[in-house]
Amino acid sequence: MAKAMTAATGDDSFAGRIKSWPERIANFYRDTRTEMRKVTAPPFKEVQATTVVVIVTVFLFAGYFWVVDVALGHSIDYMFRYFTHLH
Repeated sequence: MAKAMTAATGDDSFAGRIKSWPERIANFYRDTRTEMRKVTAPPFKEVQATTVVVIVTVFLFAGYFWVVDVALGHSIDYMFRYFTHLH
């Protein structure tokens, strides 16, 4: 966008970029306000539903990683005990 602004004004010098800075900032905020007006909040029921999905998913993954952690921990412990008793 900055190159488009300087190309439109024809002034690609440092001073030209500094002079166009307030205009570029104003355009950025104007564009941001325009886009934010298009944003809508989801209905409360949808927020509730997605929150439940996230919480259930977090607990499922926590359970899965706990099982994997315990299995790997016991496996590594077993290997250490096995290899230390070989002597």
